[in-house]
Amino acid sequence: MHQSFNNQIWKRLIKNKGALLGLTIIAAAVFISIFGYFIAPDGSPNADLQTVEIQAKHPGYTQLFLKVPDKRNNDISWLAQLMNGKPDAYRFVPIKDYSIKGDVLFVNKYVDDDTAVAQQYSIAQLTNGHPENLLTDNICTKKYWLGTDTFGRDILSRLIIGTRVSLAVGLIAVLISLTLGILLGAIAGYYKGRVDAVIMWLINVTWSIPTLLLVFAITLALGKGFWQIFIAVGLTMWVSVARLIRGQVMAIKELEYIQEARALGYTDVRIIGRHILPNIFGPVMVIAASNFATAIIVEAGLSFLGIGVQPPQPSWGLMIKENYNFIITHNPMLALVPGFAIMLLVLSFNLLGNGLRDALDVKN
Repeated sequence: MHQSFNNQIWKRLIKNKGALLGLTIIAAAVFISIFGYFIAPDGSPNADLQTVEIQAKHPGYTQLFLKVPDKRNNDISWLAQLMNGKPDAYRFVPIKDYSIKGDVLFVNKYVDDDTAVAQQYSIAQLTNGHPENLLTDNICTKKYWLGTDTFGRDILSRLIIGTRVSLAVGLIAVLISLTLGILLGAIAGYYKGRVDAVIMWLINVTWSIPTLLLVFAITLALGKGFWQIFIAVGLTMWVSVARLIRGQVMAIKELEYIQEARALGYTDVRIIGRHILPNIFGPVMVIAASNFATAIIVEAGLSFLGIGVQPPQPSWGLMIKENYNFIITHNPMLALVPGFAIMLLVLSFNLLGNGLRDALDVKN
């Protein structure tokens, strides 16, 4: 019967077009975040390949490059590349044109649209003794589908890698908020009395502090960084979970089957864990989806203000901060693209949350 009920919920969920769209976008974002370094055009660590000569270029910009072999060690495992990317085996030099005379490659290095610097390279050194591979291995053209940022980095690549930060912050923050909220809310709702009064006092005090101000305080106490932002965001969202769980537990504990469980001598831990919490799983899922969206927005806001994810690690909020000056100049897409990404992912979680709410509503 339990399996049949779950199937019924799933069928009702996928019939909701908005929820299905949100779930599809979230699934795509999860796939991109996991395999981002294999998908992104720039698979270097943090997608941080800088080419300052081509900074702030428009979407669709194309540039010719000379690939000069780099002596760095690029022999890393598949798992290491999956997690952190792989350093490029070449140094990319932007060029306007090139010519070959004997064993020498002459290039005009691109500086800006009106300036070029003449350079020359030994073809034997460039190709490691295989001059026939020069045009295939050492000359290439790159297309920047979303343009480049102020440091000449590929916006699309940083957008893809930045998906991992947004989803990771949302996931960890939701896990922290659910753990604290369910624990404190269940204890307050089940035992009532003085325990409930103390927990509700803590909830009310935390709720009275503006969320952003509380996040600032926690972030400044823990320091700036990738992992600190998880804890800071998670510790500010448990209050709404605790209030919801408390109310649900207070209602369910008065039902007959809970009274019978007490009469049979079951422990409070067993009653809460096996007989109460499983029956409030639906509302928890709805508020988890809402908190996920909130965490993404808070992380983006903190990174924009400079106290969240630190460069060169890509974050959508940090990308807006680095490029927002271009909104009123010649290339507004540099800041608008990560803004659209934030909006799309937050909207997806809200659509999924609304769909879960409708699917779990037994009155419909």
